[in-house]
Parts: sequence; C-alpha cells; structure tokens
Amino acid sequence: MTIRDFPVGRFVFFVSGNVHKFNEVRRVLAECGIASAMLRVKTTEIQDDNVENIAKVSALEASKKSNLPLIVEDAGLFIRALKGFPGPYSSYVLRTIGNEGVLKIMASLDDQYAQFHSAVVFCSSSLSVKCFLGVSEGKIAQEARGSSGFGFDPIFEPSEGGGRTFAEMSMEEKNMFSHRSRALRKFGEWYKSASSKAFKYEGNIALKEPSETLGG
Repeated sequence: MTIRDFPVGRFVFFVSGNVHKFNEVRRVLAECGIASAMLRVKTTEIQDDNVENIAKVSALEASKKSNLPLIVEDAGLFIRALKGFPGPYSSYVLRTIGNEGVLKIMASLDDQYAQFHSAVVFCSSSLSVKCFLGVSEGKIAQEARGSSGFGFDPIFEPSEGGGRTFAEMSMEEKNMFSHRSRALRKFGEWYKSASSKAFKYEGNIALKEPSETLGG
C-alpha cells in the first residue's frame, strides 16, 4: 500500500510497547470511527520539561523509520505541591519509587491537587505534524486503590470520578474523562476531517541528540 492509498481519516498506527495504553487508545478511536494498530518502533525518549516536546520528537523519529501515518502519546502526572513533579519524568519515577514512593512524599503535605496531562502527536510524510492536548484534574489519593488501569491510576482521583481512582473504574468509565481520551478525541475530530484535505508539513522541529535519555 502506498501512502496515497492509505485510508487517511479511517486508520492510524499507534506507536507504543504498552498494550494497556493501546487498549485504551483503540477504544477511544473506535468511538470516533477510526481503526488502529499498535506499532512497535524504538524511539528516543528525550528529557524535556514538556510532554508535548517529548511526543513530537518520538513521533518524528518513528515516522522517519516507518514511513507510516502514526500517532505517539506521552503523558505525565503534575502535582501542584511538588511544583509539577513528576510531570514528564513520570515513567522514570514510576519505575524507581512507584506509587508507594509518591504516596510517602505526599503524606505530610496538605495540598493533594494534581493534574494528568496528555499530548497526542500525529506525524506522516504527507500530512502536517499536529499536537492535541488533554488534561484531567483531580488529587492524589491517600492510598493506592483499585486493580484496573496502569501507571499512577491507583493513586489518582479525577474530579469527575466521585472519589474513585482511575484504577477503580472500568476502561469505559475512565475513557469518559481521562486526559488521554480528551486528547485522542481532539485528534479523532481533526483526523476525520483531514481525509478530504491536502496538508503539507510546515513544522520546524529538528531532531537532536539528547544529553540524557530515559528508558521506556
């Protein structure tokens, strides 16, 4: 299949090695009438203070390697009392101190407010690089609760969740107001309309060798 024959607006590749994340993504995109497939492409996860920049670099690198229309999603947990930490370093914090470590840090603090941020970046050789952002507001729970989801889901209570953590919800419930689903729906709306338009990449993002990388 050539890029000209690709079903733009109806199918997209999602770059990830996280099956749990892909299952969330494919369900949200299916609601938008977009089919998806998980694409495993090794990309550099740069160190940056902005999840949007991290996703953009990964999307550009994955697109160069695969020559396929694709999306990359990067997310972070931003805790107000910790001045936005762990933010874009969430995957590193999760691997090192985990949910219990975050709860220990927060135990002595009064302000438990936090936000999840998600950046979904689309990239291909024939369409513009586009970024779509989603935010979920809430707070850090006093203890880890629930067995669904992944990552920080057991310790994050979204404002719309009625006191439940993301991990205490079904995937369908979480996808009603999660940061990731909000970013994906914005992408889905744009992507459906993109099938009837001609785009040309006009971005100025340059790949660079990072001074330090994070695994994942």
